[in-house]
Formats: sequence, C-alpha cells, structure tokens
Amino acid sequence: MEVRIAEKGSALLNELIIYAENCSWRAGKELARLMREDKFRDWERVFAVRVNGRIAGFCTLAAKDAIPPELPYTPFIGFVFVDENFRGKRLSEQLIRKAVGYARETGFDKVYLVSGEVGLYEKYGFTKMGDLETIYGETEQLFEFSFH
Repeated sequence: MEVRIAEKGSALLNELIIYAENCSWRAGKELARLMREDKFRDWERVFAVRVNGRIAGFCTLAAKDAIPPELPYTPFIGFVFVDENFRGKRLSEQLIRKAVGYARETGFDKVYLVSGEVGLYEKYGFTKMGDLETIYGETEQLFEFSFH
C-alpha cells in the first residue's frame, strides 16, 4: 500500500482521472472533471492510494469544500473515497494522514472536513464542530483537526 500525490502531468494523475470518472461514487465524475481542467492550484493536491499497483481510493486537500463561502475555514480534506473492494483495510485513514501531513508541511495548523458520515472521522482525531447547511442545501457535519 502506498499513498502518493498525483502531480500535474504525471501518469498517476492521468490514471486517477480515469479511475475517478468510472468509480462507483457519483462525486468521482466531478473530481475527474476538476483534475482534467487543472482546477487544483498553488498548494492544493489530490492524493491516491494504491494497493498492489492498483488505485484503491483518493482524497483531496483544497482551499474550500461545499460550505458557504463566507465561512473562513481552510484547508479542507475532501473527496474521500475508497473502492468497495478495498474497504476495511484502513485506506481512508492512510489517505487522510497523508493529506494532514502535507497540510502541516505546507504551514497550516488545522484542517477541516465536511461529511455526513457519523463516527468515522472522530477516530482519526477530528473534532466535530457542528452541523451546517452545505451549498447544495444538505445538512452535513463540519470537523476540525488541529496540529496543536
């Protein structure tokens, strides 16, 4: 198992675009579009996890997520997905740890995450800040991970 950043122009990024486009999660198509259109800027990154050479999941670290733009939080871990064939192997934890480590190296002292999943991110050290309405009109939970 390895988690790597899918660098712009890399074979991994191209493979990840195809994988995300065809994965079972509807948000994968949106991530594929964002990668194809080179929408990740500056310090923003896409992470891929491979198992035995095969992509098994992904996540991103980006300036914003599906929260109202007036909220001041940044950066966000988003698009967390692990292929059904690889679930239960703690791959999402490895993806999140890599994204958190990268955020810290980049100079951030906190990261945020928006999710409807209950009880998942707390076990990775995130604290629930509360519920919020996303820009899509859905109620989700806002989580924070602090490096202090």
